[in-house]
Amino acid sequence: MTLIRRRFMQLAAGAVALPAASRSVWAQSYPSHPVRIIVGFGAGGAPDILARLIGQWLSERLGQPFVVENRPGASGNLATEEVVQAPPDGSVLLLTSLSNAVNASLYTKLNFDFAKDIAPVAGISRDPNVVVVNPAFPAKTLPEFIAYAKANPGKVNMASPGVGTSPHMAGELFNYMAGIKMTHVAYRASPPAITDLLAGQVQVYFSPISAGVTYVKSGKLRALAVTTATRSDALPNVPPVAEFVPGYDVSAWYGMGAPKDTPAAIIDKLNQTINDGLADPKMKQKFAALGSQPYIATPAEFGKFMVAEAEKWAKVVKFAGIKAD
Repeated sequence: MTLIRRRFMQLAAGAVALPAASRSVWAQSYPSHPVRIIVGFGAGGAPDILARLIGQWLSERLGQPFVVENRPGASGNLATEEVVQAPPDGSVLLLTSLSNAVNASLYTKLNFDFAKDIAPVAGISRDPNVVVVNPAFPAKTLPEFIAYAKANPGKVNMASPGVGTSPHMAGELFNYMAGIKMTHVAYRASPPAITDLLAGQVQVYFSPISAGVTYVKSGKLRALAVTTATRSDALPNVPPVAEFVPGYDVSAWYGMGAPKDTPAAIIDKLNQTINDGLADPKMKQKFAALGSQPYIATPAEFGKFMVAEAEKWAKVVKFAGIKAD
């Protein structure tokens, strides 16, 4: 068992050694004050919207405001550091994401250890990226795209909204598993990446499905595949990459975390309330409108998932020689 895995399992177990009476008091009194949800992304994007949906649900069920605060910068590290330094009483939570798993190996000098300092609370969503190209691009299927990339090594420009983001890492894993070499072109956000793809300045984008689905349905972009192991309800006619590259599976995931040493009773209460929301039919409809798929998990299950993600992306970071900006 790796050190990262041991740390997550310890955090997921949390404060189970507390007496039952103490756990009951924590659960009954929480939350007694407004709660802040720190999001390491700007307002208006999918992670911000998902955090606000969950925050509204928690506010309505637990009787205190759950207020989203955006702290973009350093690939989510600024937001994570703020939560790490917060008191472990459930008053400050973190919207966790794939970026946290990547950053653990991408950055060598962090002021925190994500695996040690953030306790897993709950999953929120696991969403596919969609591999999109300009309709003028010669490849009409993913096998044709792979063949084209192999015949033109380094000449296929792959857009992303930044180093270490889900689109970037999905593309680098595809490079590795498909045996091709695309050239990474980093942008500051998804909209300019799509703008240049529409203009033919770059050839491919492993787009968040929430950002790309409208362009696909309007015919402005061609979808070659989705990155999850199964098809997406948002684009049911688009095959998964795994049909052509066995074993390939990437999801842009989000969840909830808390500072280490947060009492297990608080974590359990949050987990149960969030999972109730994810199972609610109206919430499912709101997620579906974003192209998102609810991800229901216990704290321990979510901890194991984050461990697996950190280990997977550490290998990709090393293979691709990715360096933080």
